Amino acid sequence: MDFSKIWDKYGIYIALGFMMLMMFSYSIEWLRVGVGQGIDGAFSPVIDGFGIPFYILIVILSAFTGLYSSIIQKYTIDYERMTDAQERMKEFQTEYREAQLSQDEKKIKKMDAKKDRVMREQLEMSQQQFKPMAYILVITVPIFFWLLFRLAHVKSTITMPYVGTVGLESAAVWIIPAWMLWYMICSITLSQIIRKSLNIGGL
Repeated sequence: MDFSKIWDKYGIYIALGFMMLMMFSYSIEWLRVGVGQGIDGAFSPVIDGFGIPFYILIVILSAFTGLYSSIIQKYTIDYERMTDAQERMKEFQTEYREAQLSQDEKKIKKMDAKKDRVMREQLEMSQQQFKPMAYILVITVPIFFWLLFRLAHVKSTITMPYVGTVGLESAAVWIIPAWMLWYMICSITLSQIIRKSLNIGGL
């Protein structure tokens, strides 16, 4: 059995199924708490020993997750092929629009015949972007379990623009807790820096 062929054909479904399974695991309290407690038992002596504040811990973990997710994407996504496919799609759309505006029936039929191939290539590129998520979630989900576990046992605050000083577990924007908003800000910012330094194309 050739696993690579199976992955090429069904990889997106495997990745999506795994993503749903990992997301569902959040609702299993004993699993969430157990994983968080296990990780905390290993790393809390270091974190507490250095007196690292919770919001700084989020910065460190954001940098770590940004690094490994960027490396995984770098070696699982063919960015050169993706860029070429995007350029071909833009050219196709431009030509197709021009053919429609000029009412060139002959050219429209020719473009229609080419449309399936271009769309299939775009679908393949979209599938390729989903596949690394399965690998990324294997590490990211336990990290979130750990953050949730520590947050329940270590009360901390953070001062944010337009929000002021709030508890990290409190809602900062709508229903989004402050710790998650801070994680998102750090993750997006640091990921862009890491991707630029590693010369990784955008998704």
